[in-house]
Amino acid sequence: QVQLVESGGGSVQAGGSLRLSCAPSGDTYSAYCMGWFRQAPGKEREGVAGVVIASGTTAYADSVKGRFTISQDSAKTTLYLEMNSLKPEDTAMYYCAAGKNCWRGLRAPVSYNHWGQGTQVTVSS
Repeated sequence: QVQLVESGGGSVQAGGSLRLSCAPSGDTYSAYCMGWFRQAPGKEREGVAGVVIASGTTAYADSVKGRFTISQDSAKTTLYLEMNSLKPEDTAMYYCAAGKNCWRGLRAPVSYNHWGQGTQVTVSS
């Protein structure tokens, strides 16, 4: 089992920045890819960004390209999501995920079988 704990959410004004962190623990060797998802009230969960742990290959949603960056620390023990130029439409609960079915797509929920509890991001206009 892999446990994931997110942190770094909060409230910012439009144009601001936040950095989310995700600290995995447990059987981390079972995860080949990790990703960030978000879900706003009344909307489906959206894959924001994903990364293949070994190669560093990344994928982003069009809505965040150029503004968000997914990264890992050098020891590959912590996952980050750097969010810049935040917009009110970025407001959502953000979830960290880990899995091994990466071939299904780094932004596809079916690629992941471990999920964190989420951290709230609120962007005001």
